Amino acid sequence: MSLAHTLGSAVNGGAEAYFVSLVGAFARAGIAQHAAIRAHAGREAALAAFGVPTRVLPFGKTFDFTTTPAIAAMAREGDARIILAWMNRAASATPRGPWKRVGRLGGYYKLKNYRDYDALVGNTQDIVDWMVREGWPKERAHYIPNFAAPGDGGRVDRAALETPDDAPLLLGMGRLHQSKAHDVSLRALQRLPEAYLWIAGDGPEEEALKAEAQSLGVAERVRFLGWRDDAASLYRSADVVVFPSRFEPLGNVVIQAWAHGVPIVAARAAGPGALIRDGGDGFLIEIDDAEALAAKTRALLVDPSLRQSFIQAGAERVAGEFSESAVVAHWRALFDSLGGV
Repeated sequence: MSLAHTLGSAVNGGAEAYFVSLVGAFARAGIAQHAAIRAHAGREAALAAFGVPTRVLPFGKTFDFTTTPAIAAMAREGDARIILAWMNRAASATPRGPWKRVGRLGGYYKLKNYRDYDALVGNTQDIVDWMVREGWPKERAHYIPNFAAPGDGGRVDRAALETPDDAPLLLGMGRLHQSKAHDVSLRALQRLPEAYLWIAGDGPEEEALKAEAQSLGVAERVRFLGWRDDAASLYRSADVVVFPSRFEPLGNVVIQAWAHGVPIVAARAAGPGALIRDGGDGFLIEIDDAEALAAKTRALLVDPSLRQSFIQAGAERVAGEFSESAVVAHWRALFDSLGGV
């Protein structure tokens, strides 16, 4: 008996990174797994390291006559009792069969892609409530949060990124997309002339953001790092994480910052707004408010005791609510209710 996963995304993003994290957590918990994914060298290598048999499939939008039969063959050969589909493309390609189908939603996805699924999991309570409002049966809607754990790796050598050792360092994590509002971080940096900003992520807004950094006069203090596989080291290198996303159903960056001991300032989008206790374990600002982002960041930079109190409170939140063991236990309970894996 095993658990199968389907993931049809080829990009680098938060959901894709968490897919790898959760597969690893299940592997450490002794859950037998198989996976069907779209081609991505990094994810393929990670799954191989976990010992998870993996099939690389096209997951095409149209005229793809191979993905669904290949998923069915994988599930039969691996004696899959449950298939966990990650996001819409995978959900629509995952076939019916003698297995149970579970959809994992990290956003407000089109529920038509999950018609006749046995259960849906939202990683925030707001997503679960939205499912039910949209007509999904309450008894088949489940809340299981993401987990966070400190990863391996020491601090990044600042000299390698032309960043002074004594400069306050801000870190922005996430795809270079308008929804992530890295432009707000750039405008905040303009008000923090002593600070440097590292932005880790790739995406369609890269050239526009670089041009904006030039026009704001902050380009010399910004480092665009691209997609990185050393997120833990980046978190450990930063003094403050800035996370001004305009649209963020969860905000995995919040719990990762807590897990790695870095204070965070985030915009009051749905996810961060529900997670952060403003002034207790982080600061919340209004969306698109660069002035407030700068002011709250400065407050943390000048007050070591405030930074430490946020760090301690964040660690307590992770231990109590977002630990790997607690989250895996929630998934096990769901799988057991569906017949086990």
